[in-house]
Amino acid sequence: MASHGNEAARATFESKVPPFYYRPTFSDCQLLREQWIRAKYERQEFILVEKQEPYSAGYREGILWKRGRDNGQFLSRKFVLTEREGALKYFNKNDAKEPKAVMKIEHLNATFQPAKIGHPHGLQVTYLKDNSTRNIFIYHEDGKEIVDWFNALRAARFHYLQVAFPGASNADLVPKLSRNYLKEGYMEKTGPKQTEGFRKRWFTMDDRRLMYFKDPLDAFARGEVFIGSKESGYTVLEGLPSSTQGHHWPHGITIVTPDRKFLFTCETELDQREWVAAFQKVVDRPMLPQEYAGEGAGNLVLQVTHRNLGEQSAAWHTHTTLHSMGPELQDHA
Repeated sequence: MASHGNEAARATFESKVPPFYYRPTFSDCQLLREQWIRAKYERQEFILVEKQEPYSAGYREGILWKRGRDNGQFLSRKFVLTEREGALKYFNKNDAKEPKAVMKIEHLNATFQPAKIGHPHGLQVTYLKDNSTRNIFIYHEDGKEIVDWFNALRAARFHYLQVAFPGASNADLVPKLSRNYLKEGYMEKTGPKQTEGFRKRWFTMDDRRLMYFKDPLDAFARGEVFIGSKESGYTVLEGLPSSTQGHHWPHGITIVTPDRKFLFTCETELDQREWVAAFQKVVDRPMLPQEYAGEGAGNLVLQVTHRNLGEQSAAWHTHTTLHSMGPELQDHA
């Protein structure tokens, strides 16, 4: 009876959930789970009503706190989301005529990162700037407001993909609206010669891109490593080659690619197991045709891809040489 009652309640209170609205799981942050419950039962947003929900109007404007790229301070900034222009913009001043940044919906991702940002409502937005992955970190003191922004971004991407892929179903499109990272955390890394000392870096596994940063809140990655599939010659191994020196942490990981080996170390055995599991999950997944373009340039690549949507797909790739990736990649990639 309890199960039947729960099903009946869901049928009532979730009868009009928009397809793009994020349905949190037990592993999501407390804010998402709390606002989902409040939206259903307290505000009753998903019962048939005449008014339009605040996240699918196609336009949204408001003030959010944004972390400065260089000084690390959070300052209030005006943000504007416009589906008509297919962009999220922010302005350094409320009366500024020109935006400080324009983030195309096509290449945008948003994921809640309360622990990393240090605020329970912290949201990380990732987009492309000058062919590089750019991170911005924002929050709002009102939990409902920042969750509405998150779902407004998902709605904008949903409507964009509906136009880009008119034959795709909602089930095809919804998984592409936003993505959480497979794994994040600190590891040590060494360079391509494997004779350099190991350096501690913050790593983010975003689909097939392993990005690394000097600090978790850096605006740009120091480098990115493409992780292909086992059919393409990629292998994940526990441990390091016996001759490896210069590492401080004892738990090693070796990623074998067609061109070279990447060596990492973890501080704890648990970290090592979790990273190996994350890498193995990617390596075990067959690559899509458009992903093969991601291999090359010494396995260092910037890649944003619309995943396979039925028979239709599109990809954006930028290959980056070691020289253009900056001094760390030249000396210690």
